Amino acid sequence: MKKQSISQRAMNFLARREHSVKELQTKLVKANFDINEINELIDKLQKSDLQSDQRFTENYLRYRSQRGFGSQRITQELKERGIHSDLISEALSEADIDWFSLAMTVRCKRFGEQSPEDFKDKAKQQRFLQSRGFTHEQITESFNTD
Repeated sequence: MKKQSISQRAMNFLARREHSVKELQTKLVKANFDINEINELIDKLQKSDLQSDQRFTENYLRYRSQRGFGSQRITQELKERGIHSDLISEALSEADIDWFSLAMTVRCKRFGEQSPEDFKDKAKQQRFLQSRGFTHEQITESFNTD
């Protein structure tokens, strides 16, 4: 089998889904490509708009929120993928996501419509929503099912 070139490998990754610069670098380093070649290629891909951290951030935010994750968790995951805080803040402010409604939907999907019976149940549900990355205000509001 013929060895893929660095650009073929990178294009295969990008054809499947958007990748952040950091993800692309990590995958290409694992494939034993030279770091200088990798950085050169990524620069070319960005200039031709084939790789965009902004597009990656918007897609990732939409995907993870649809999966029931809150803004805090998504923010942390994006930072782990090398996305700059300014870009994350911009994407969050432009996203048309009602985090309060999402928190309530996620809680009801997992635990049902009724309010928790006692403190122990409520604490369990709060921990679940916190692990999903919702803020204290969003979690508190998710119990107000009036």
